[in-house]
Amino acid sequence: MARDVQIKESPEYVKLSLAAAMTLGFREGRFYRNAKLHCLNLLVTYEEGCFANCAYCGLARQRSGKFVHKSFIHVEWPIYQLKAVLERMNEYENGLERICISMLTNPKASQHVVEIIGNIRAETDLPLSLLITPTILEEDDLLRFKAKGADRIGIAIDAATPGLFERLRGRPVHGPHRWGKYWETISMALKVFGKGKVGVHLVVGLGETEKEMMTVIQRVHDLDSYTHLFSFFPEKGSLLEDLSRPPMGQYRRIQLARFLIEENMTSFKNFTFDERERIGEFGIPEDKLSPVINSGLAFVTAGCPGKDGKMACNRPYGNSSPGPNIRNYPFIPNSEDIFRIRQQIWDY
Repeated sequence: MARDVQIKESPEYVKLSLAAAMTLGFREGRFYRNAKLHCLNLLVTYEEGCFANCAYCGLARQRSGKFVHKSFIHVEWPIYQLKAVLERMNEYENGLERICISMLTNPKASQHVVEIIGNIRAETDLPLSLLITPTILEEDDLLRFKAKGADRIGIAIDAATPGLFERLRGRPVHGPHRWGKYWETISMALKVFGKGKVGVHLVVGLGETEKEMMTVIQRVHDLDSYTHLFSFFPEKGSLLEDLSRPPMGQYRRIQLARFLIEENMTSFKNFTFDERERIGEFGIPEDKLSPVINSGLAFVTAGCPGKDGKMACNRPYGNSSPGPNIRNYPFIPNSEDIFRIRQQIWDY
């Protein structure tokens, strides 16, 4: 006789990032340099998975063999009952300052996210963000999300140019996503949630030049939105599993340039680029640039803020493995980190 197997799907169940599972005591482990997670990252989950097929993603529909459903952003995302997650969240003194729910490209996700928001709002008043999938959403969905209690929206464009977006997320990989739809949804989200309440995810190292990446970062800033940077990490079993990570110098220069733009200290028109479209100058005097580097803030994870207005979504080691070459710092870099960062910025 066949054994009954309970299917653990949203909205009753969610996936937790490994960092979140550790923070809530579901998993054992320690954070490198005693980093603390400040945003509880949830991901909807379905037996059939995601219907998209992005070339770099661990959730891609056609991700090969033994790797399917095993990891996302290079770490495991275990499944837990939402009720148990909320109970643990209330039990633990864990320093959480925000909750973020991430969607999949699955037609059930929109309604289930509404239900999950409602269940969370019944237990906590922590600020709540959504990382949404524009392909399956319209403006009415955004209005429902806000009415239920979400205060910010994240949209993962990821690829910096229309050509890369199409090649890695669209028709060539049999994916449903379209560049235009994503930018239309950014405009809708700004209309519904307001200026400064929309974050755009971009992944450095998918084949773009530094000039191309800075072009789109300036575009996002001009829309009164924010950029959340990620460094490409090859997911085993994905179509881009053999693509190398971007050089550290490339990532550091883009981190610094993004920070300067978002702090209104310079703009894209003031940058200079070499023949390979790498950043040469940031358009800011050295006596102003050096203190910015020394503060370390440009190299801290960019994410949604908590109630105090400070960055809450710090995703410890979601961008790189723990160790001295952290790409997104989940805390303020110390003097040794800054010394290393200064060397990395100008490493071409």
